[in-house]
Amino acid sequence: MEKRRRFIREADPAVIHRLETELKIPHVLAGILAQRGIKTFEEARIFFRPELAHLHDPMEMQDMDKAIARLHRAISGNEKILVYGDYDVDGTTAVALVFSFLKKWNADAGYYIPDRYKEGYGISTAGIDYAAEHGYSLIIALDCGIKSNDKVDYARSKGIDFIICDHHRPGEVLPAAVAVLDPKRMDCNYPFKELTGCGIGYKLLQAYAKTNNIPAESLHKGLDLLAVSIAADIVPVTGENRILMFHGLKQIAEAPSPGLQMLIKTNTAKRELEVSDLVFTLAPRINAAGRIGHATMAVELLLAPDAISAETFAERLNKTNTDRKDIDLVMTQQALDMVASRSEWVNRNSTVVFDDSWHKGVVGIVASRLIEKYYRPTIVLTASDGMATGSARSVKGFDVYEAIEACSDLLVQFGGHKYAAGLTLKAENVDAFREKFEAVVSARISPEMLIPEVEIDAPLSLNAIDGKFYRILKQFAPFGPGNMNPVFYTDNVNDRGWLRIVGTNHLKMDIVDPEQPARIFPAMGFGMGEHYMALAQQKPFSMCYCIEENEFNGKIALQLGLKDVVPAM
Repeated sequence: MEKRRRFIREADPAVIHRLETELKIPHVLAGILAQRGIKTFEEARIFFRPELAHLHDPMEMQDMDKAIARLHRAISGNEKILVYGDYDVDGTTAVALVFSFLKKWNADAGYYIPDRYKEGYGISTAGIDYAAEHGYSLIIALDCGIKSNDKVDYARSKGIDFIICDHHRPGEVLPAAVAVLDPKRMDCNYPFKELTGCGIGYKLLQAYAKTNNIPAESLHKGLDLLAVSIAADIVPVTGENRILMFHGLKQIAEAPSPGLQMLIKTNTAKRELEVSDLVFTLAPRINAAGRIGHATMAVELLLAPDAISAETFAERLNKTNTDRKDIDLVMTQQALDMVASRSEWVNRNSTVVFDDSWHKGVVGIVASRLIEKYYRPTIVLTASDGMATGSARSVKGFDVYEAIEACSDLLVQFGGHKYAAGLTLKAENVDAFREKFEAVVSARISPEMLIPEVEIDAPLSLNAIDGKFYRILKQFAPFGPGNMNPVFYTDNVNDRGWLRIVGTNHLKMDIVDPEQPARIFPAMGFGMGEHYMALAQQKPFSMCYCIEENEFNGKIALQLGLKDVVPAM
């Protein structure tokens, strides 16, 4: 697929020089720091050494005082508290985090995850009925609830209060809960707006600990779960999320929960996990529970008290994830064939596909797969309870939530983020929705957004890469949206003749530094096999790449992670 390259604008030279001098780091790395908003030695110190003490006061969040008062009354009065969460990674990690904390402090607590297929997303009537039947008088909703006005009213009619901890965009009217914790509320002045649902659950616990003289260290054990939620939900790894991810990765390295430890042990031999490992190794397996079976399985793993019980749950999740991948492959091919068979769909600015036989739990993954082929906003729908329901995914720079909102007259419900959303509509409206969505997208998307972009942080000579350079670069981590692994550009390089395709379609080569021919840089381009024939001509080429570590057979070596290659003309 064709890609366009864009160099990030260079920062103020005076700032770069100051950082280079005061921090004693290479000029190119000082430039990248400055590009990312770091201007002083102190800002650099905080960036490189994130501390939990730098987290914002949780009491700054709107309604936090009401939430803490209600939670304190429930715990001190021995009321039954139901921890209710969504069935994805963010929801299940949030439930495990909050439930384990409440149990530690002797709360009479239980947890509930809705069935994706019987109850759907968010607060369900069945969940409220379960709470009523089992004597729960307070529900803490995590990663859901911000648009569940009718369900909260229904709960109130049964004498059940709600504390909502959500991070999705609110509707015009907030639910009538005791407290609605959501930094995206228009009236919320909390400084950081991009917490996950699990992150807001953490802030609730942080506030409760602060107001009840509970040591802050009691929350540290749950940072591993919080790190997984941040990685899985693709939120910016900046501000508080960077701090929480930094310390969450430390917790995973030093003392993860038995469940996460077993999941790591059975799926990777790496000694030190990075954000990408959480995204591509741990998160899919946790997510698989809610996609193929019931997400309670994931919570059971995350709450497992020891390695023996954790191993049983990990084995079940790994098997479920294998089943998910098989379904994913079949559905993706069917969806690709559907688009290819309709000539009028191939060159559209959006993709909307529907098949009533598809598995509801995998539609979001398939939408992402379609974007790999047709780079444009994509919605994959299937049938559920007589409706068409599915997931949307977007491309960089395009707000798919707002595009779906513009089609709300054809929808039963919808919700989500800029780049990912869910929606439900009557099956007979799918064709009309497809046409209106295409019209909305076409009116709002620019031609550039329909071409994948490689953002380049800086040009780099390969001879600048040495041990010191990489040690400093590594401290830019944890990487993620808002703080991606820097992408460098080098021109006029050569492969030393070992170019090959490995795996399904991955490009592997050894790159020769033209300034120091004796230096060889192993390089890997995932999914870039299409470039093989052009590069096999043994002509010089330019490349965009990240500098990474590759761990194999217990040995760690530097490797260039290719993002784009263009042979010389």
